[in-house]
Amino acid sequence: MKTYLFDFDGTLVDSMPSFIAGVLKVLDSHSVKYNDDIIKIITPLGFLGTAEYFIKEFNLDYGGEELVEIFKANMRDEYFYRIPAKNNVIKTLKALKERGASLNVLTASPHVTLDACLKRLEVFDLFDNVWSCDDFATTKADPEIYKSVAKKLNKKTQEVLFLDDNIFANQTAKKADMKSCGVYDESSKDMVEEMKEACDYYIFDFNELLDLEF
Repeated sequence: MKTYLFDFDGTLVDSMPSFIAGVLKVLDSHSVKYNDDIIKIITPLGFLGTAEYFIKEFNLDYGGEELVEIFKANMRDEYFYRIPAKNNVIKTLKALKERGASLNVLTASPHVTLDACLKRLEVFDLFDNVWSCDDFATTKADPEIYKSVAKKLNKKTQEVLFLDDNIFANQTAKKADMKSCGVYDESSKDMVEEMKEACDYYIFDFNELLDLEF
């Protein structure tokens, strides 16, 4: 039985514009200047990790949990009502499930938006496990989270294929000896060649998964 571990934002759903707008709105409201690579840095960190990064890096006068709640409020309606699945995601997930694959999610997004979005798209029940980094009290920038997931799945890390649109998350998964597959997203289109070098596999469209052997 093949075991897949999917990121959520930018991998299963076309949410990166909403995620980016929701977190950067905080910096913009304080007229904070930031570098172009900020999204690549914060994407694997989760909401709390991003909040802590903002507070430390930009000296924002917030508590971590307070800033997380602001992020959630900024994005809530998008996840609840508007964010779509990416091209061929639903069709491919159903086909993999019919083949007997184990489908799982590991994402930096909190359950309040994650679960609501997957249920609205009618794919929540296709997954054996839907995990937020909050469930592990760490981030996807920590190799231990991938080892913990594999243990919960009763698999060796090398028996699991991790899919993410973020190069840093993929690199960290590989440090944990997990196979990785880069996923194309508009937010990381300038990183395609680097992603191909960093990952075991790379896909531009989800239907390519149906022919991918690992």
